Amino acid sequence: MNDRELSCNAGGQFMDRGRMNQNGVVQPLLTDLYQITMAYAYWKSDKTDDQAVFDLFFRNNPFHGEFTIFAGLEECLKFLDSFHYSQSDIEYLKQTLPEGIENEFFEYLGNLTAREVTLFAIDEGTVAFPRVPIIKIEGPLIIVQLLETTLLTLVNYASLMATNAARYRMVAGKHVKLLEFGLRRAQGPDGGLSASKYSYTGGFDGTSNVLAGKLFNIPVKGTHAHAYITSFSSIGELKTRLLKHKQTGVMEDLLEHAVRHRGMLSHVLDVSTEESSEGELAAMVSYAIAFPDGFMALVDTYDVKSRETEQQLTQDLLSGNQNATKSKDSSSPSKPQSTVNGQKKITNGKSQQSASNGHKTHNHNGHQNGIAAQNIVGGGGAIGGSRSPLKDTLNETNLSTTTATTRTSATAATTLTRTTSNGTAYLPKYVEKSFRSGLLNFSAVALALNDLGYHALGIRIDSGDLAYLSCLARETFEKVAERFKVPWFNKLTIVASNDINEDTILSLNEQGHKIDCFGIGTHLVTCQRQPALGCVYKLVEINGQPRIKLSQDVEKVTMPGNKNAYRLYSADGHALIDLLQKVSEPPPAVGQKVLCRHPFQESKRAYVIPSHVESLYKVYWKSGKICQQLPTLEQVREKVQISLKTLRNDHKRTLNPTPYKVSVSDNLYNFIHDLWLQNAPIGELS
Repeated sequence: MNDRELSCNAGGQFMDRGRMNQNGVVQPLLTDLYQITMAYAYWKSDKTDDQAVFDLFFRNNPFHGEFTIFAGLEECLKFLDSFHYSQSDIEYLKQTLPEGIENEFFEYLGNLTAREVTLFAIDEGTVAFPRVPIIKIEGPLIIVQLLETTLLTLVNYASLMATNAARYRMVAGKHVKLLEFGLRRAQGPDGGLSASKYSYTGGFDGTSNVLAGKLFNIPVKGTHAHAYITSFSSIGELKTRLLKHKQTGVMEDLLEHAVRHRGMLSHVLDVSTEESSEGELAAMVSYAIAFPDGFMALVDTYDVKSRETEQQLTQDLLSGNQNATKSKDSSSPSKPQSTVNGQKKITNGKSQQSASNGHKTHNHNGHQNGIAAQNIVGGGGAIGGSRSPLKDTLNETNLSTTTATTRTSATAATTLTRTTSNGTAYLPKYVEKSFRSGLLNFSAVALALNDLGYHALGIRIDSGDLAYLSCLARETFEKVAERFKVPWFNKLTIVASNDINEDTILSLNEQGHKIDCFGIGTHLVTCQRQPALGCVYKLVEINGQPRIKLSQDVEKVTMPGNKNAYRLYSADGHALIDLLQKVSEPPPAVGQKVLCRHPFQESKRAYVIPSHVESLYKVYWKSGKICQQLPTLEQVREKVQISLKTLRNDHKRTLNPTPYKVSVSDNLYNFIHDLWLQNAPIGELS
């Protein structure tokens, strides 16, 4: 190990060991104290030669779904490969453990490695289900006991994160890009790195996390923040205005091109140049000069309402001016609407959660997309003048506002909808104009870049009603493409961010959004809908004798003994059922009838004739070596999508998914219940 590796390890960071990228904080002391005190008690009881089998599994699928993606296996193997108590570890334990522990025990710990451990696992990236062990550990009792906490922490969050990301991928669809933007909201730096890695595993296309990009070879993406826009207040602050033409190499004034195009665009888009921000234009020109081939701009920085507009708004609200309802530009798409009790309701983003599938109606964190929302019930339908086809599409969108089917609405508008004294919904003109100022300036700079041989990439929207604004942006780009004969403008990317979650995307889908890419942070990396998977690590056999944990809660009763797991497939290629058997039983055969039983409910049983049988376990670690060729992160990512395709759609749907069946063989069923009766105490009545 070189000096850099040593220094990184001491600092608790990732050690640069080529592809392995071992995380320096993952070491034997990353465990619970009771693992080490149990190890001493085992040692004191002369159990050093006892052989044990532990199962690592989970009891319930996360996020009210019916599948889980197994992830974290490679990190577990790295941990086994490096497992060793250093001299400083031993010195620390001598100071920390209770007095009276014999020195011979510390010598024993100092010589421990994972050489005698055997690890069986399903492939990383495979769909997994409750009660089916995803990892099976065999080896000396003391060492496999010491592995428990570390293996759990390596698998729990990784699998939860990959599953969460896979769910986002399913609701977004395969054609929409997904970017992980969660580092600043993650639970610490290691949580941020793990989130970036396993969101990519689950199906995301990239991350904003630069270190994760370096360590895991994940595509790194990003734009700029509002701070960059607000750092410019006028055109006069531009110190660099010249950009080299991509083909001719001639230096030209990009600002001059942008100002000229802005004048023409103001008539096409019906946005006065006086209503747009010069500072915003200057910032965009500056950024375009820095990144002419990668120009993507944030377009929602400024609310450019004038003092007169504010005064007029106040007067209108106080006087109940009905003309205020005519503030929407007739050339732009109207707000999505839905019918409530025979009236039109302007949906301005109130966050709601589906009450179906047994979940309560609620708001996520009080607000959706971080902005308080209001729903205003108006009396007269669409606001604005003549209706365009895009308006009709949006107005006719069913937003599913009934209690049983309402999902979290897409977003809340940045500027709240107001109501006049007669109850009529009032949308101030500057709500639209503030966003269209950004579109005007972006389009002007993009056309200026086009003059010099470059193509802009697109825009990012970070606030407001994302469904409505994305439709407005797409309509704007189509107008520009047609008016200025630039067909590539039709294909500009629209990125949306701002506290997006799974329900947000579902609602946006219902509203017919035009978003090409989502940047998702907080809800993704913190797994707010379910912050822990709940994997457990249970002893099922010692010295060849089965062990069972009994509980009044049947869910917590373990399935004893050393077991194998198989996945049985139907003729159409879909997974039918997972089957657990004793290792002594022959595997199920294709075309042969197999009796599959519920582990604990006697009447639930069925015969299955599989068209294909998959043995789920492979030996990944034995005799101190990794036994399989480990896949790259890209290959694990592909494995996730391949594995998900083996499930029927009803197992994967968001609402009321069909539970996937996990069964035991008839032999294992009888074995479990015989052992249960042998170990369950007999009560006494008096």
